[in-house]
Amino acid sequence: MNWVFFVMVAAAFLVSAINQLTASGNAMEALGNAMLKAAEGAVPLAFGLVGVMGLFLGLMKVAEEAGLVAQIARLLTPLVRRLFPEVPAGHPAMGAMVMNVAANLLGLGNAATPFGIRAMEQLQRLNRHPERASNAQALFLALNTASVTILPTSVIALRAASGSANPAAVVAPTLAATLISAVVAVVAAKLLAPAFPLPPGAPDIQDDSDDHPLPTPVPGWMTAFSVVAILGLIPVMAVYGQSLGHWIVPVLMVGLLGWGLARRVRVYECFVEGAREGFTIAVRIIPYLVAILVAIAMMRQSGALDLLLTPLAGVLAPFGVPPEALTMAGMRSLSGSGSFGLLAAYMKDPAIGPDSPTGILLGTIYGSSETTFYVLAVYFGAVGIRRMRHALAAGLIADAAGLLAAVAACSILLP
Repeated sequence: MNWVFFVMVAAAFLVSAINQLTASGNAMEALGNAMLKAAEGAVPLAFGLVGVMGLFLGLMKVAEEAGLVAQIARLLTPLVRRLFPEVPAGHPAMGAMVMNVAANLLGLGNAATPFGIRAMEQLQRLNRHPERASNAQALFLALNTASVTILPTSVIALRAASGSANPAAVVAPTLAATLISAVVAVVAAKLLAPAFPLPPGAPDIQDDSDDHPLPTPVPGWMTAFSVVAILGLIPVMAVYGQSLGHWIVPVLMVGLLGWGLARRVRVYECFVEGAREGFTIAVRIIPYLVAILVAIAMMRQSGALDLLLTPLAGVLAPFGVPPEALTMAGMRSLSGSGSFGLLAAYMKDPAIGPDSPTGILLGTIYGSSETTFYVLAVYFGAVGIRRMRHALAAGLIADAAGLLAAVAACSILLP
């Protein structure tokens, strides 16, 4: 991350310096103002996460105390262990990762982040190299950048507000694109891991099987039935997702608290204990957010981002990738709020609009990709990892695959 951070900052500085010396205006003043504004924005952004993180970490704590997370992990362990063979069966990281994937699946980005941080914390407890990302952590981060999504709720809402005749038109191509990018993320993370070796001596993952004994295995048919049931949600959410999406968070709240009461858990005290962690995590990630947000703001303000994307747009144009799509994909990897604002501007542009092929493609790209640099800063910053190894490379490869898959899916699935 040291070189990535420096290259972003140095490139932005050089472009601004050239603009300052060769053109009218005050490029360096604008760059400095953008840096200060981004640094100031890191604190409200982090504290803006406190409430949401407190809510879902509180629910996660209730689910853990009630044994629900362990039961879900036990049910899906045969499937998850194929992806994460280093993680002991029955470890709490399994349940947290399953909850994170489920939240992403339903388009609950606000819920996915706290679950993802909890999973990263549990994986960090197994990590023998605390400052370096383990293979499991790198793979988990790559999967988050290419999270399979049934219901891209924010895109559907924006399309509806923009007057779309069919706001849910992005559901099918988004699902197809995220499935492809998720497969690419797994393959990339697995293939890149040997190129970024850990220090010799200690293994990647420490053995804590005494603390987490192997759970009683479940029959294979139960795991198969669970996978089929999850896959069965895809057509249901594709057809009824726009109306059912509003029920998900309230049902999750009532369901988890009710399950806790049924299992004799003191749900209020347990919820408060879990929610308290939201504040601690938010404070912990502020320095990492300052670093990445300032670097991104410098890239955007200086024009270095445009200089990078413009040549790529010319290369990809013969493959049916419009320039707006590449701009959206690049912005999405860097900034969630920036890419959402860009998508809103495209939706309001009469030349594009929400229901044109380009408008649907842009919504699909937004819904089928993630803010890779932000996720990396938050997840690794929450556990103090400074050497990310191959995590960023795998995430960016998944982003590129998601872009190409979105273009292909929209051309095939849409008239």
